[in-house]
Amino acid sequence: MRVRGIRGATQLSVDSAAEMQAAVGELLTKMLAENALSREDLISVLLTSTPDLKSEFPAVAARGIGLSGVPLLCAQEIDVAQAMPRVVRVLMHANLDLDLQEVKHIYLRGAASLRKDLAQ
Repeated sequence: MRVRGIRGATQLSVDSAAEMQAAVGELLTKMLAENALSREDLISVLLTSTPDLKSEFPAVAARGIGLSGVPLLCAQEIDVAQAMPRVVRVLMHANLDLDLQEVKHIYLRGAASLRKDLAQ
């Protein structure tokens, strides 16, 4: 079995706890589904958010969809001028027996424009 990194991102419409849980829950659920992963396949999940997101930790959404037993780490993105606002990015580490080009990286909502080369 190989270890793979799976990227993803989403843009929240507003900075609220409910929107954080909805947007990040949607993103993580789609990342798991598109790569046919179960919680047991996950090694760890790194979640970052832009500095303008202050209402909730992205990890709360991960725990909300059942990833409470998976090591989760939240961090703040670098505060770059002109960066897209209200974005949560994910780097999911998983046991996944796929070639690199077969891994499905998921970019949702406004964040789809961040990596048009990877977005589904």
